Amino acid sequence: MIKVAILDDYQGVALSSADWSPVAARAEITVFQDSLADAGSLVKRLHPFDVICVMRERTPLTAEILSRLPNLKFICSTAAQNASIDIEAALRQGILISATGGRTNGAPELTWALILASARHLSAEQGSIRSGGWQTGVGNDLQGSTLGLLGLGRVGSSVAAVGRAFGMKVIAWSQHLTATAAEAAGATLVDKTTLLKESDWLSLHLILSERSKSIIGAAELALMKPSAWLVNTSRGPLVDEAALIEALAKRALAGAALDVFDTEPLPTGHPFRTLDNVLSTPHIGYVTRNTYKVFYEETVCNLLAWMDGSPVRLIFR
Repeated sequence: MIKVAILDDYQGVALSSADWSPVAARAEITVFQDSLADAGSLVKRLHPFDVICVMRERTPLTAEILSRLPNLKFICSTAAQNASIDIEAALRQGILISATGGRTNGAPELTWALILASARHLSAEQGSIRSGGWQTGVGNDLQGSTLGLLGLGRVGSSVAAVGRAFGMKVIAWSQHLTATAAEAAGATLVDKTTLLKESDWLSLHLILSERSKSIIGAAELALMKPSAWLVNTSRGPLVDEAALIEALAKRALAGAALDVFDTEPLPTGHPFRTLDNVLSTPHIGYVTRNTYKVFYEETVCNLLAWMDGSPVRLIFR
């Protein structure tokens, strides 16, 4: 019988997010809720499996790991792309990789949850209520403040629309952004330096690549207002982590609201877990019921198609 592994099901909801019974009738399914960082332990776990179902960008499947999985024939990935898989190495081994559709509302919604929580100090105020206290601080106004968007694609444009609804001035920059495209999204195109200097809330919405890695470093952070917040729901390595930690520790920034990190899950004892001017969530931008429904229902469809020898939706290279 075909052996199928479902990886990184942190919440234990993979099997309830879709009807897996047609797969279970033809395969042995094993679900793993934890994440293994050690390559040797991961290879030992995955060695028996013919199929691995992965949640996008959680468990890395590098060329070295794939080379030690001789039984692996098919990788079912969620979403259209997955930077954690060495696609070329997999294809060289004859491993097929499928993709799914998804939804784009999750990240913008979480971005605003983080901005609003930061502006009104919700974590501290809730802590005060729970401990028997009352008001502890004064919130910041969004209306009249400046929202800066580093990246104005689908997610950035959705964030811009909400910013306008709050009465914020919305400015944006990315390397190939035009004034026309910015205006169509309700933003004003500025240069990168102006974006950094004027933003009260700087929100990152770029795809991670060699060009965009560490696009926010020590020099960029030094240009930001001491009262500004950095918001990142895209990818951790867009920001030089060490530089951000230093800026936050020195109060060169008011704070950072972060959903993504260089290493995930975030290591125990990491400064982002303890700095009092960091609001952090565990990469939950896309973690919504309807997104998971799309991910896992289409994973099941891809699995069944592969078992039947039919075409599957292939991942983008």
